[in-house]
Parts: sequence; C-alpha cells; structure tokens
Amino acid sequence: MRSVAFSAFFMATGIAAALAADPTGDWRVADGVANIRVAECNGQMWGAVAWEKTPGGRDRNNPDVTKQSRPTLGMPILIAMKKKPAVEQWEGQVYNAKDGQMYATTIKPVGTDQIEIQGCVLGFLCGGETWTRVSGPIPSSPANSMAKGAPKGAATPVRAAAPQATRPAPPNPVARTTGAASPAPKAGQKQAAGQPGDIGDICLLPDIARFAH
Repeated sequence: MRSVAFSAFFMATGIAAALAADPTGDWRVADGVANIRVAECNGQMWGAVAWEKTPGGRDRNNPDVTKQSRPTLGMPILIAMKKKPAVEQWEGQVYNAKDGQMYATTIKPVGTDQIEIQGCVLGFLCGGETWTRVSGPIPSSPANSMAKGAPKGAATPVRAAAPQATRPAPPNPVARTTGAASPAPKAGQKQAAGQPGDIGDICLLPDIARFAH
C-alpha cells in the first residue's frame, strides 16, 4: 500500500509539473478585455486573440494602413516564441495593439494557472503583466502534428479515403483545436451577438499559418 501511495504521489507531482511548464491554452489578459489562445505551431508558441469583451475590435493603430481594418479577434499577439534552453521560458515578440508596435518578449508559466509576459523596447524600458488561465492546456492538433512531425508513440494518421462523386463536401468546415474551447460566458455576461464562440486551431489562421507551416 505504501509503494502504491508513493507511486500515486510521484504521478500527481509529475502531472502538476507538466501543467506548470505548459504555456498552451486560453489566458485572460490582466485588464480582462480579451483571452489569448496560445498553441504550439511547428515547434514555436504563438498566441492569438480568442475572445473579446467588446466585440468588433479593429487593429486601428497598426502602422501598416492595409491592416488597420482587420479584426482583432483572431489577430496574432505572441509571435514565434522559441523555448530557452534549460528553463521553462519562451522568447519571441509580442504585438501591442494599443500602439501598433512589436516588442521583444518572454513568457514564463507561474504554477498551473498564471503566465508572466515580459516585454522590452530596445532592450530596456521593460514591463509586463500576468495572465490567468481560463482553459487548456491544448494538446497538439492534427494540423500541428503533421506540420512538425508526429511525436514518438503517436498514432499514425489514417489516410483519408478517396472522395465519392455522389458525396458532396460539407460547406465551410471549421477547424478546431483539440481541447481548446473558449469558456462559456460567466453569469451576467452575455456572449456578443455574431461573435464566434471558438476561433478554432490558431495554427490554421492565415496570419500564423504562412509563417508557422
């Protein structure tokens, strides 16, 4: 019985450690105006806006005038984050929609339910904030596994059968990331009309896919 108890303890400890080191999932930003979905896309961490408190936002402060009308929902925020050797931190860039600028940034999970975002301008004037987990972590999606090579021990993807001539394809299929659903609105908080409840697999978003795949 004692050995079983020790085994259970070490298993629980290992699971907790794995969760603590996993930055994937949906995270509520510090001021509560948005959720950022973080997923691994071809070996790098990317983050995109998955939910907005006020729907219909536009990237109005982007210095590229061709992007000033793009929706902020689904917009990449964390850009090509790469893991630092020997530590549970990822480095890359963060896009700040408030001023339309990109900053060098580091993300670091803190426990299982918070992540620290640190950004710097030209190596100084550093600041940051803490995001709180609202869902996840996110298992690697089939699209991600195929893009970066399936992990060892993963099941071999089943080859799709040739489509039948009499079987029409379903209209507008929606790609979804396994285990990554936006949280239901809290009591007293209504889901905005016309706003998607889930943006799906962020690795398939055009602004991410063209760089990550």
